[in-house]
Amino acid sequence: MSNESIREEVRKEYARAALRVTDQGGSCCGSAAPVGNSITSNLYGDGEKDALPAEAVAASLGCGNPTALAELKPGETVLDLGSGGGIDVLLSARRVGPAGKAYGLDMTDEMLALARENQRKSGVQNVEFLKGEIEHIPLPDNSVDVIISNCVINLSGDKDRVLSEAFRVLKPGGRFAVSDVVVRGEMPAEIRRRVELWAGSIAGALEESEYQSKLAAAGFEQVDVEPTRIYTAADAKGLLAENEDAEKIAQMVDGKFMSAFVRARKPF
Repeated sequence: MSNESIREEVRKEYARAALRVTDQGGSCCGSAAPVGNSITSNLYGDGEKDALPAEAVAASLGCGNPTALAELKPGETVLDLGSGGGIDVLLSARRVGPAGKAYGLDMTDEMLALARENQRKSGVQNVEFLKGEIEHIPLPDNSVDVIISNCVINLSGDKDRVLSEAFRVLKPGGRFAVSDVVVRGEMPAEIRRRVELWAGSIAGALEESEYQSKLAAAGFEQVDVEPTRIYTAADAKGLLAENEDAEKIAQMVDGKFMSAFVRARKPF
């Protein structure tokens, strides 16, 4: 499967997810979202959700809460790779305060429109949403203090390029602090071949040691992968509700995937 076909499948799925949120007026995406509810649910505290538009919460299709884990500081500049409906960007903007800045980068017009509307509703000013691909970040070298992402890097067909770009735009000493889906052990080849599972974030996931090696190859140091949730067969079924092989595939991935918080730092 080519990188372009992966990108286009992901783009279509996330465009549909954005339109579902818009059409339903902020109600939850449900089982039709690119990832299942058992994976995307219960990631944010009530205090965080209450401060944001319902549409921002409903459009959250990640597998973690990188904003809470990244230890953002007032005045920092943050970039969210694959920002979707904008929930992590808006939360980050509040954490870095008026002296800081939060960028969101997304390739999907429908998600960008939803994110900008969520920004308008929230009244947060220190935010800018950019259109682009995470393999080609439209920001200058050494311009960002922290890069976050919520289970989007695993969707890329060229992760080496993503990590290289992240390294480029980070300032010396800058932090890479993302939530992502990571493989525990070997993944069956059949899973890798299924395009619908790329869109659901599982087939594109890296094995833990491979993720660490790619970050080191990009130039990062202090690399760490911390598990935050291990997925069961029941979780996997949320991705495969209309697939005739759902039961078989779910058993194949039982316990083999996890959400993880992936940390690294650009040397000074």
